Amino acid sequence: MSEDRQPIPFAIETRNLTRRYGTLVAVDDLSLSVPAGSIFGLIGPNGAGKTTTLRMLAGLQEPSAGEIIFNGQRANGDWDHFRRQIGYMPDFFGVYEDMLVWEYLDFFARCYNLPAARRRQIVDELLELVDLAHKRDDYVETLSRGMRQRLCLAHALVHDPKVLLLDEPASGLDPRARVEMRELLRELGAMGKTVLVSSHILSELAELCDSLGIIEGGKLVASGPMAHLMRHAREGRVLQIRLLSDPDAARSLLSSQPGVGEIVTTAGALEVDFVGDDPATAALLAALIAGGHQILSFTESRGDLEEVFLRLTRGAEE
Repeated sequence: MSEDRQPIPFAIETRNLTRRYGTLVAVDDLSLSVPAGSIFGLIGPNGAGKTTTLRMLAGLQEPSAGEIIFNGQRANGDWDHFRRQIGYMPDFFGVYEDMLVWEYLDFFARCYNLPAARRRQIVDELLELVDLAHKRDDYVETLSRGMRQRLCLAHALVHDPKVLLLDEPASGLDPRARVEMRELLRELGAMGKTVLVSSHILSELAELCDSLGIIEGGKLVASGPMAHLMRHAREGRVLQIRLLSDPDAARSLLSSQPGVGEIVTTAGALEVDFVGDDPATAALLAALIAGGHQILSFTESRGDLEEVFLRLTRGAEE
């Protein structure tokens, strides 16, 4: 007997979440679902409402309206309980510069009432995780910006939270430090933690996240798995075709085929807007071959996150 399919568990849910500052609506009726164990990217331009959303999820700001739910439990004012499940890393994270690196983490471990033996263990484990073990006895003020960001991430992990809320964690980092931060977030995802990371730099999230929420003007424009958003944004496929034969003749044949839209020549290849499923795509390739065209490559362009963002936000405006 087959088992009933279980619903996808969500680590974070918001229902009609709203935050007003007088007449300004910073977050507007936001309903978001973040699957447990996922790396979820919240993307949008500066001022879109990302930081306000994360601050409400961290229990640092009271919503004007709406609900916040963690692992099926409504956060109804009982933030002492939920903060132990959440690690929050703001965009600008203050550090105590006159402390040694290990002292900095030990201080926050004490704030969570961890016993001495456990504190020593967790400090050692976190310094290894964020690759700062060799800086253990250095003063925080001597660390580079990238090292400070990793130390602040270790601070957010000191109580072993199930959920991480990271606001622009790669902000201000050089390219090497960005790569290091990205790899560290992947490792945290592999450890089973749910990571909600915000950024206005789309390339930071393109290779990191498996699900996305696009926010603009405080409103959620679109949300879901990356592949789903790619398909939804395009409403079809973009085929890239390279030929050894005459591209103009191929263009003429393609334009007569069902489902073919605009055809553009880019860097010697034909880019074809095409609305059709896999069998229809195969039939299009077969028609080119039957027409005597020599095909060097026939691939579907996956596009990029910038394209998805522009198309979806443009559609929301319209």
